[in-house]
Amino acid sequence: MSSELKDLVGSNGSLDSQEESPHVGGGGGSSGKAKDERPLLKPGSAASEAANAATPSERLEELEKKYAPYVRKDAYGTMGRGELPPAEWVLLGIALVTLVPIRLVVGIFLVVLYYLICRLCTLFYAPNREDGKEDYAHMVGWRRVVVVRTGRFLSRIMLFVLGFYWIRESHRSFSFEDEHEQPDESERPEVIVSNHISYVDILYQMSSCFPSFVAKRSVARLPLIGIISKCLGCVYVQRESKSSKGVSGILTERIKEAHQNKLYPMMMLFPEGTTTNGNYLLPFKTGAFLAKAPVLPVILKYPYNRFSPAWDTISGVRHVFLLLCQFVNHLEVIHLPVYYPSEQEMEDPKLYANNVRKLMATEGNLILSDIGLAEKRIYHAALNEMDVVHAIML
Repeated sequence: MSSELKDLVGSNGSLDSQEESPHVGGGGGSSGKAKDERPLLKPGSAASEAANAATPSERLEELEKKYAPYVRKDAYGTMGRGELPPAEWVLLGIALVTLVPIRLVVGIFLVVLYYLICRLCTLFYAPNREDGKEDYAHMVGWRRVVVVRTGRFLSRIMLFVLGFYWIRESHRSFSFEDEHEQPDESERPEVIVSNHISYVDILYQMSSCFPSFVAKRSVARLPLIGIISKCLGCVYVQRESKSSKGVSGILTERIKEAHQNKLYPMMMLFPEGTTTNGNYLLPFKTGAFLAKAPVLPVILKYPYNRFSPAWDTISGVRHVFLLLCQFVNHLEVIHLPVYYPSEQEMEDPKLYANNVRKLMATEGNLILSDIGLAEKRIYHAALNEMDVVHAIML
């Protein structure tokens, strides 16, 4: 599944790092840059080098201008540790003794129930095995029907439990230029691409069309979540793997398999490779576009009054807790028409990715940003350093 799901059950409160989402989500593209292995929420030398004599408030304002796509603007502030008015504390207290216990119990029950369903449907059924990995993407018949239908239903119930009682969905319809005329309207797109804001994105996509995601190989070994990710048909990748295919090669192969076999699940990719605050769209990695297949763009938005479901500058445990404390959460989804690449875009994956990105930004009223994961790491490290200095001064 996605690294977002890992973040919910890992030893440190997160199943995987946010940037991989999708990592489990990440689009698995080839950006040509070496990957930075530093943890997102740990102070580092990059932040130290950026330190100056400015006051904390001035420095914070400067950071927020420079790293705008990752800045939280909700009532809980940066890192979810802002000063709250008394009324907000009262609401949190009420939710803590009413909503949170119920939601935790029901949420755990739903996960365990779906685990048992997946375990039952995979009994005496041989999984795909390749390079030490296994999945059930090829599952067919009644097993597949049960896994998909119960998975979609329980995912929607889980969203309801988290406070997403209503999901506003809209479908845009417009004519592309000649080079994008759809050759076959009945053809199913093999890839769904979406902006990435929160681990909640995964739950929505599971409830909507139950696609496969990209996940770290370690996700397959997680209790409960492991078998669920295998039934999703997740593509497992490993950074240190010496496989000649690479992430992009694995994705391209899987997308082509889905094109040839309509029984295979579609691939769901987050080409930004990390999460934002929902107002921006980062550069796209090319992994979702190398197969030259049509893509289905989906835009997610989380309107909020008090707490933003966006997962940035806040730990996994704190984020889940505050999300559970909200009486109502909102999600808006914009479905765009299937995007068929032109001949030029087929030959140039970067052009293909950029054109889809521009379309999504226009239709979703999102701001295009040129910064990426490296800048996000610097921003998080700087915030942590400021937090440590503040704690020492108290």
